[in-house]
Amino acid sequence: MTRKIIHVDADCFFAAIEMRDNPELRGRPMAVGGDPGKRGVISTCNYEARAFGVRSAMASALALRACPSLLIVPHSMEKYRQASQVMRGIFGDYTDLVEPLSLDEAFLDVTECTSHQGSATRIAEEIRSRIAEALKITVSAGVAPNKFLAKVASDWEKPDGLTVIAPEAVDDFVRDLPVERISGVGKVTAEKMHRLEIRTCGDLRRYSSFELSEAFGSFGPRLHSLSRGLDDRPVRTSRRRKSLSVERTFAQDLTSLAACQAEIPGLLVKLDERLKGLEDDYLVVKAFVKVKFDDFTSTTLERAGMQAQHNDYHLLMEEAFDRGERPVRLLGLGVRFVDLKTDDEVKQLDFFGEE
Repeated sequence: MTRKIIHVDADCFFAAIEMRDNPELRGRPMAVGGDPGKRGVISTCNYEARAFGVRSAMASALALRACPSLLIVPHSMEKYRQASQVMRGIFGDYTDLVEPLSLDEAFLDVTECTSHQGSATRIAEEIRSRIAEALKITVSAGVAPNKFLAKVASDWEKPDGLTVIAPEAVDDFVRDLPVERISGVGKVTAEKMHRLEIRTCGDLRRYSSFELSEAFGSFGPRLHSLSRGLDDRPVRTSRRRKSLSVERTFAQDLTSLAACQAEIPGLLVKLDERLKGLEDDYLVVKAFVKVKFDDFTSTTLERAGMQAQHNDYHLLMEEAFDRGERPVRLLGLGVRFVDLKTDDEVKQLDFFGEE
């Protein structure tokens, strides 16, 4: 049976809630984020701000330089959570197969839903209408036979849009899709593709799965499938962690490797505390570090087989720091997991025991 998947994504969610509650914020560039004087970061911004180049995850100070008239308001997380719960309640009226991705977006599998004679398009239209009425914000939605295409579709006509990709239209739609639209294809991967004269999914189809694996590693087989519009991932009602990390942004840049390594013990204590709060069915298989430099470039370095102890992070930090060799504004430590619920033969180890 062909699945009917809907991806719902609120338009500039945090900013939309703030503009709803304070109409004076409408029609001017505004964002929700941290204090620019304390190295805050933008969480989201409205479309007026985006016209100036402001975007999520941008440093608040940099956002103000891009848009001097930008108004940055602090987070109101409780309001956002309440709005998210209203959205989840509406989703639940149509299907139990809801996979939240964040507070403001989710996948819904409505294959078995009988509302509107099973029309996923009409279900998506009604969901959008109900959210607008209940929360006074807009959401965009995509309807497609799989998760990959539904997410692409929800972003196709933002804001306040609805895009439907019917099964018979998948091949033509995907053939001309720019590779930048593929989840997981970031700036570096896209540039590598462009050097190979790969700009669309149609271009990707010229290569075999093996050839794509040679060029893009473990991402290769997935690129081979997605370029043909194939994605068999089910909508999962509970999401299992694949990693866990802690980060710290510094008020003053760290100017040396020694200064970065001196921060490892404190970060490792916080990481250990978070790991102890997890269930016992995760196995740590990799350690990684993240370093963001003063020019806002960043690098992440990970390695399998490490036991996520002080010495491991010291070695990773040294290599990561050498990639930039410039002052550092943010450091992060993390681990990646294997889900023991899917591999009963693997036994959990205490990676934070004494050496």
